[in-house]
Amino acid sequence: MAARKQQLTRQAGVRHAASRRHGLTHIDAANRPTMVDVGDKAITRREASAEALVHLPANVARELRLSGHRTKKGPVFDTAIIAGVLAAKRTHELIPFCHPLPLSNVKIEVAQARGGLRITCAVAVTHNTGVEMEALTGASVAALTIYDMCKALSHDIRIGPVRLLAKSGGRRNYRRGARA
Repeated sequence: MAARKQQLTRQAGVRHAASRRHGLTHIDAANRPTMVDVGDKAITRREASAEALVHLPANVARELRLSGHRTKKGPVFDTAIIAGVLAAKRTHELIPFCHPLPLSNVKIEVAQARGGLRITCAVAVTHNTGVEMEALTGASVAALTIYDMCKALSHDIRIGPVRLLAKSGGRRNYRRGARA
């Protein structure tokens, strides 16, 4: 029994070492999920932006244009913007290891795009951890809100991709290259 326990401990240690080498930060020495301690990180202005694409069938796009972007549920774009801001502010309640952050800014934009809509979410904070998850959550929930408000017109609405566009202010900055 003791030999089996030692073997499992060694295997967990190997998995943990491999996780750290590959940048997985939410795993502890026992290979269990954990929140990252950001207490020693520098407090800086941190910003992130993300996008979500909403692909609309032609009849849905036409109906939205003709109605001034309103459905029986109300103004689609305005409601999506409010939902996205609220979601970004509550990301820590949805994603288990996200820290609660006092966001200084959340900006959601909804724009016409080829085949549908492009939602962008830009988030800022002065803190010791970044806001990528807040930007991704804001864009995602805004897209889901558009789906919810338009689903009576069609269930063929598709969401995706959702992706990070940029982040700055931490150890590593990131900016997505030309749109793929």
